[in-house]
Amino acid sequence: MDTLLVLNAGSSSLKFQLFSIDGAPTLQRIAKGQVDGVGTSPRLHAVDAGGASIVDTGYSAQDIPDLAAATRVAASWLRETFDVQLVAVGHRVVHGGPDFAAPMRVDEDLVARLERFVPLAPLHQPNNLAPIRALMELRADLPQVACFDTAFHRGHPDLADCYAIPRELHEAGVRRYGFHGLSYEFIALRLAELAPVLSAGRVIVAHLGSGASMCALRDGRSVDCTMGFTALDGLPMGTRCGQIDPGVLLYLLAQRQMSVEAVQEFLYRDCGLKGLSGISNDVRDLLASDDPRARFALDHFAYQVGRLAGSLAAVLGGLDAFVFTAGIGENAPVLRALIAERLAWLGMRLDSAANDHGEITISDPTSRVAALVIPTDEELVIARHTQRLLSGS
Repeated sequence: MDTLLVLNAGSSSLKFQLFSIDGAPTLQRIAKGQVDGVGTSPRLHAVDAGGASIVDTGYSAQDIPDLAAATRVAASWLRETFDVQLVAVGHRVVHGGPDFAAPMRVDEDLVARLERFVPLAPLHQPNNLAPIRALMELRADLPQVACFDTAFHRGHPDLADCYAIPRELHEAGVRRYGFHGLSYEFIALRLAELAPVLSAGRVIVAHLGSGASMCALRDGRSVDCTMGFTALDGLPMGTRCGQIDPGVLLYLLAQRQMSVEAVQEFLYRDCGLKGLSGISNDVRDLLASDDPRARFALDHFAYQVGRLAGSLAAVLGGLDAFVFTAGIGENAPVLRALIAERLAWLGMRLDSAANDHGEITISDPTSRVAALVIPTDEELVIARHTQRLLSGS
């Protein structure tokens, strides 16, 4: 059986999905899993196509100290568990910069060019490239495809993507890119299946997870996004600050005498929900806490979603639908309700029972703005792109 593997590397985890590409008009998922806790308390767990557990095994930090090791462990387990022929691997790569607006076949030159964007996505880009490097060493003959989170947003007008800085810097690549594009692409396609009339209209998709952003869609295409030059911009996130006055950075550098490296570490790892609450970057911990700082962090998050959703609605000239997706968006009805309150001025009204049960449509029939919960599937989008690129279609 010919198969296609998708790898989605995070800061301390490696998600994977294995698909059959034999004899069926569509990709057939065989297994889905991840290696998480890389470098601290690694664990490999996976389920089959029906959701039944196949493996749940712990490892020592010495066994899986980094993502390259996680790639080798996952690849070894897949070989031992499934009698299949691996024909290609697709990867999520967060930053494609100004050069890459479509999936690309991996070679040494591409990897070298993508490494230039490590400073723009220090939590993601090195980790996205680590499994690619590892597989180039393990299986130099194996075709690999890089799929970019920035590509979905490359059709933005210059008005949306330009900063108010000299044009020379824009031409050098200092512009708003937007991220989470693979997730938004999946949602755009899925919404067209579920609600084609809404899909053709004015839609905001909120990808709310440890990394969070929102995207304005018109007729299924991205026209603006809350993230910009890096994945720091826009909404506050688990540990990232979101939108911030550049003067704060000047203050940290000049008055607090922090180094550039210390400021980068601070903005990426010590801010967001973690910084606001002083407790945790995990929404589940904050929802379970009775500490007022936890509630403040959640209220601040909902406030910022409402504020930036208002700006995207202005870009769209109104709003027909709002879609919640990703870890928080799919699994936190309390936060969905807080956000809906912020969007009541646009005409959004939730059906409380539908929201609590996590139904697809959670808006009240009287709501002028449809509210939906649609699980995302970045790995399926990557698999489709990989299959199409390698088949030449």
